[in-house]
Amino acid sequence: MRLRPVALPIAALLSLAGCVTSLPGASSMPVVPADPAVAMLAAVAARVEPVAEQACRAEGVAWNCNFTIALADDPELPANAFQTVDSFGRPLIVVTMGLLNLARNADEMAFVLGHEAAHHVVGHIPRRREQAIGGAVVAGAIARASGLSEADVAAAQGMGAEIAARQYSREFELEADALGAWIAWAAGYDPVHGAGIFRRLPDPGTEGAASHPSMAQRLATVRAAVAEAEASAPRPPF
Repeated sequence: MRLRPVALPIAALLSLAGCVTSLPGASSMPVVPADPAVAMLAAVAARVEPVAEQACRAEGVAWNCNFTIALADDPELPANAFQTVDSFGRPLIVVTMGLLNLARNADEMAFVLGHEAAHHVVGHIPRRREQAIGGAVVAGAIARASGLSEADVAAAQGMGAEIAARQYSREFELEADALGAWIAWAAGYDPVHGAGIFRRLPDPGTEGAASHPSMAQRLATVRAAVAEAEASAPRPPF
């Protein structure tokens, strides 16, 4: 499987750390956009990346705002996109071939890239880690105070970390939807049209165990973000 950068500036992709999704053994090479879908991704990435970078620097949370956008070209991978950082803390957005084939237009791809960039802009990976640690500490303290064995305390800590991370994942997804919509809009795309990709993805619903908000919540968040952007100022000339 190859991991191929599609947006300038292109940096060498080194070993991934702190990944949401693991891609062991990935290598990197420049994309030659002969496939129309890959060419579309490259074109969208070239417009979205500078906006995401500027938003990142304005937010002031992440110390590195130089995004690399890459395609994971293994056809066996499910439709997915995720944001992570490499071992040097540089932000990396990965789109699988499955998701690229699912996207029907540039607006959808721009929204996906904006959403994933937003996770880095507001620091969701370290925040999720902090929440998981906090949940583990609280659950472990309660278990230990109840006189449980060390094995049961460890199990309680794991469960507490998972519940805390899942709870904040829903909040983070909506936050990334709002900022991601703005990034796509500022790059000249239509995020409301782009959010139509949700309709072809499974709806996690609103059950407590779901790690993502419902599609209705996400679509409403995108519409509200775009309406606020359009009402507040002209589209930035990025």
